[in-house]
Amino acid sequence: MSVSVGFISLGCAKNLVDSQIMAGYLKSGAVELAAAPESADIILINTCAFIDLAREEATETILSACAHKANGDCRAVIVTGCMVQRYRERLAEVFPEVDGFLGVDELDQIVPLVEQVAAGKSQVLMAAAGAAHRNFDPLYPTLLFTGGPFAYLKISDGCNHRCAYCAIPEIRGNFRSRSDRAILEEARRMVEAGVREINVISQDTLNYGADSLELPSIESLLQQIDQIEGDFRVRLLYSYPSSVTPELLELLNTSRHICKYLDLPVQHSHPEILRAMNRAAAVDATQDLTARLRAAVPGIVLRTTCLVGFPGESEAHFEHLLQYVKRSEFDHLGVFVYSPEEDTAAFGMEDLPDLEVAEERCERLMALQAQIVEKKLRLLIGREDELLLLRQEGELWYGRLPRQAPDVDGETMVAGLPATARVGDRVLVTITGFDEYDLEAAFLG
Repeated sequence: MSVSVGFISLGCAKNLVDSQIMAGYLKSGAVELAAAPESADIILINTCAFIDLAREEATETILSACAHKANGDCRAVIVTGCMVQRYRERLAEVFPEVDGFLGVDELDQIVPLVEQVAAGKSQVLMAAAGAAHRNFDPLYPTLLFTGGPFAYLKISDGCNHRCAYCAIPEIRGNFRSRSDRAILEEARRMVEAGVREINVISQDTLNYGADSLELPSIESLLQQIDQIEGDFRVRLLYSYPSSVTPELLELLNTSRHICKYLDLPVQHSHPEILRAMNRAAAVDATQDLTARLRAAVPGIVLRTTCLVGFPGESEAHFEHLLQYVKRSEFDHLGVFVYSPEEDTAAFGMEDLPDLEVAEERCERLMALQAQIVEKKLRLLIGREDELLLLRQEGELWYGRLPRQAPDVDGETMVAGLPATARVGDRVLVTITGFDEYDLEAAFLG
């Protein structure tokens, strides 16, 4: 087919993996993948619909692509992903200029959809009603959109938690693990192709295997990934606090490749708010989380996420969260303001804090975290670590240490590398300083 498709992938890393999977189907179907969406015959926008800001970003991107088409700069626009899965037919009314829509359960139908819109058909909808229930294995595990020597390995989809604020189960369906054989094969092929960092992701990473007696536990799966030969490291993202087991912590202490790093979104600290959020299973796990994990795994790096402005959150509740974060001293922390989401248990709850109050709490929490980060980064000065090289800008190289996850934890800058340095190399550096959330380092040879 004489047509090219260019991708715009919005939202989280799990969405990026779906974009890569669709690109693999297009490649298998002999559809050209454009180097950039601006130069493509068809622009494909893979959307997020998690919160208001995500939908606003998606809307702006769709309208921009449709204007690009109206100017004669492309032939068609396709919208895929969570926004389609959540709203289906409603999107066709809102965006009449869009030529095709594809849900999260129909990734393998991207070639027929492209064929139809390339033939001039419009408003083609391929998104089955009902909850999403499928998993997809990539046809080309090394077809990556990360732009560097790292990759995301999605081990499951969907979620069985029913957090009161979250629409993910409605969009992505119930939790379902991928085949361990498919996951291990994907990881091996990534390493053989030169991937030096594998970030394991899911809606609920530590729940892997709990939905089937035929699958291993997450600890067993990680052990098998750890046994793959090669020069690479593994990082765990998107984990539920109460799912951390002694076996997992022991694995972090003993593995060859797995970083001493955990991403454990706590959302809040006050038991009343956690129960209102329907995160009761996390209440006990949250209270002494960082102390317990640091005692079990010396040197562990901890990332979390907090949600402020939830219905019923008082100043006293928020002060409890401030003191919790102050005590916990997370290495990395992100904050979101609550977004009321239709079809969630919290939608329409009373005592919603004013948006101005919620945003002010967000700013106060981030200001506190900035102080914590400055203190912790000062303590890193003089320490040695391995830096994964990502890109070169003039005489400077930028990379990430094991303590730095892609996109969210900052980067490390180093000068003085030899001319033989290449993207994907891991070099020994000593930390010399920092600039807000980024680190500066010196090359040790």
